[in-house]
Amino acid sequence: MSQFGSENNRSNPRTARPRHYLMCRPTYFDVVYSINPWMEPGKPVDQSLAVLQWEELRETFVELGHTVDLIDPLPGLPDMVFAANGATVVDGRVLSARFRHAERAAEGPAYTEWFQRRNYQTHETRHINEGEGDYLVTGDRILAGMGFRTDPGAHSEATAFFDRPVIGLELVDPRLYHLDTALAVLDDDQIMYYPAAFAPRSQVVLRSLYPNAVLASEADAEVLGLNAVSDGRYVLLSQEAEHLITELAAHGFEPIGMDMSELLKSGGGVKCCTLEIRDGHETAL
Repeated sequence: MSQFGSENNRSNPRTARPRHYLMCRPTYFDVVYSINPWMEPGKPVDQSLAVLQWEELRETFVELGHTVDLIDPLPGLPDMVFAANGATVVDGRVLSARFRHAERAAEGPAYTEWFQRRNYQTHETRHINEGEGDYLVTGDRILAGMGFRTDPGAHSEATAFFDRPVIGLELVDPRLYHLDTALAVLDDDQIMYYPAAFAPRSQVVLRSLYPNAVLASEADAEVLGLNAVSDGRYVLLSQEAEHLITELAAHGFEPIGMDMSELLKSGGGVKCCTLEIRDGHETAL
């Protein structure tokens, strides 16, 4: 882990906390259908490169002191690598995912079964929700996306199951179809986001809740720079999000640029590949 710190950062007030992640190797990754603006089925996919980029991400998490579990990929589910969509886990309780598109429908039960085999309390959702793609936990609240994938009705279901307030945010840019492509949680009281991805009313909500948020540029959003994972100090994100990397450093975070170019062909990045398992007993590293 020493490679990520430096003499200049030893007094950094940002505190990393060990996280527990679930990931899925992109063994069957491909782009064979189109359900978002990033996906072009005729565009060649280098599956070996996708695996290498994914492996580098997993290894970086481990080097930072985090725990990474793996779920077995299933043939015929090329997007199963995007584990963040598979469920939402808060205090050891698992809200299952229900996908809007038939092409991904089998992923929800596969992830739910993984948690059930490990004796997690699971809840079969009635409404369409795409896991942490649209549910982002920050402090004692959950920010929830709507407009393209997750049904607004799912928000009340999440409120009741997790016993936490859920703040609905309307997405308006088709390229940023999940909340985790337009906003990232940096710490319990800090986020980064791209304002133009949200409807005016949602922009007002975000400014009120997070007046000191890190703001991304359109160029950051166009490379899915906001599809990032933070442990409270280190932030893993697209290496192409140069403006955002500079802004994060200015706010005391330590950004780590990752090459996710191959997985980007399906509209995925660092966060898409990473489902956080919140067991409720995280402590500082």
